[in-house]
Amino acid sequence: MLARLWTSRPAPALGLRVIGPRETAPGRRIWGVAGLLEAVSQSLSERFSVVVVGGEISGFTRAASGHCYFGLKDADGQAASLRCAMFRRAAALLDFAPGEGLLVELRGRVAVYEPRGELQFIVEAMRRAGAGTLYEQFLKLRARLAAEGLFDADAKRALPSHPRRIGVITSAAGAALHDVLTALARRAPQVEVVVYPSPVQGAEAPPALVRALQTANARAEVDLLLLVRGGGSLEDLWAFNDERVVRAVAASALPVVCGVGHETDVTLCDLAADLRAPTPTAAAELAAPSREALMQQLATLERGLTLRTDHRLQSLAQRLDRLALRLARPSDALARQRRMLDLLAQRAAAAPVRRVELQRQRLAHLAQRHERAGADTLRRQAARLDSLQARLQALDPQHVLARGYAWLDDGAGGAITSVAALTPGREVQAVLADGKARLKVLPSPQG
Repeated sequence: MLARLWTSRPAPALGLRVIGPRETAPGRRIWGVAGLLEAVSQSLSERFSVVVVGGEISGFTRAASGHCYFGLKDADGQAASLRCAMFRRAAALLDFAPGEGLLVELRGRVAVYEPRGELQFIVEAMRRAGAGTLYEQFLKLRARLAAEGLFDADAKRALPSHPRRIGVITSAAGAALHDVLTALARRAPQVEVVVYPSPVQGAEAPPALVRALQTANARAEVDLLLLVRGGGSLEDLWAFNDERVVRAVAASALPVVCGVGHETDVTLCDLAADLRAPTPTAAAELAAPSREALMQQLATLERGLTLRTDHRLQSLAQRLDRLALRLARPSDALARQRRMLDLLAQRAAAAPVRRVELQRQRLAHLAQRHERAGADTLRRQAARLDSLQARLQALDPQHVLARGYAWLDDGAGGAITSVAALTPGREVQAVLADGKARLKVLPSPQG
C-alpha cells in the first residue's frame, strides 16, 4: 500500500480564491493579510505541488482526531526545521509507527497555515529511511553504558520509605518544579523540599546538572533527589542523554528518581536512576508516601494498640480480683492445708498395714503359683516317663520273640546274622520267647 501510494499520480491542484491588493492612491498597492498569505500559498502550491523531502522526525504527536503533527529537521545537523501535518486519512495508511529521531522521507506539498501565517508541509505519504543522527547517538551511548553496568538492576537502590527532606534538580523557572511542589504540598506537606536549580536545556545544561548533583551529594542534606523536567523533543531532552550527566546520576550516593518528559519519553538518565517516573508529578508521588495514607495507617495502629491494651488491662484486673479474693480469706487457705495434712497423716498411718497386706497377698499368690508349677512339673515328668517306657518296650527284643521270631546265638553270646556262618554239623542255640533250644546244622539236601 505504501509503495502504491508513493508512486501514485499527484493530486490535482486545489482551486484557490485569489485576493489581490486593493488599489489606493495612484502607484500604491496595499495587501490584506489574508490576501497576501493566500497569494503566497497559491504560489507555493504552483511551484511545489508535489515534493519529496527527507529528514529526522522531531516532537511527534498524534491528536485524538488521528491527525499527526511533528517537525522535520535536517539529518546532517543543520539548524533548519519544517513544521509538518499528516491528516488521519494519510496516517491510517502507515505500516510503521513514527517516532522521535526516526529518519523518514515525506511526500506532499508545501502550504501556508493562514491562522498563524506559518509555513508547513502537508504530508500525503511517509516511508522510513533509517534512524536519525541524534537517535543513533542515543542507541550507541546506551549500548556502551549498558555494557559497563550503569543500568544494571542489581545496582538500583530502594528509596527511603519516609523521607524528611527531598532535593529537586530542575530549572527554577520551569513548569516541572511547580508540578513537583504542588504534588508534594498536596500529598506530603510534612516533607521539606530543597531546590538545586540548573538549566535543563541547551549546551550549558549538562555541566550545570552535573554540578547540581555533586552539590547535593556533598551537602548531604536530603534523603533522595528528584531529577525532573517537562516534555519536549529529543533535542530538548538531550541534556539528560549526555554521558557526563548519566555517569553523575549513576555515581550519586543519594537515591535518584528521574522524571523527565512524558510517559513515552525515555532518556539515559531514566535508565541510570534508581527509579524512573513517567512525569515530574509522578516522580514526586513516588518519592514521598501520601500523608493521608500514613495518617490512616497510624489510626489503624492506634486502634489496634488501644484494643490490645484494653484486653491486657482487663486480663490483669481479673487476675487481681482472683488474687484479692484469695487474700481476703486466709482461714480458707489454712483450712485447706489442714485438710491436706489430715489426709496425708491418714495415708501415712495406713501405709504400713496396707503394705503388709499387699505383701501377704503377694506371698499367697506366689505359693499358689509354686504349688501349681510343681504339680504341672510332676505331670509333665510322669508323661515323659510313660513315653520313654513305651519307646523302651517297643525296642525290647522279647516282644519281637513273642510274635514267633527267634534269634540264633553262636554260643559265645553273639548273634548269627548270615547263612554263611552256618556250617554243617555246627551246633547253635536258638533263643525263643519262652526259652532256649540247642540246634545242629544239617547239610543241605542239594548238597
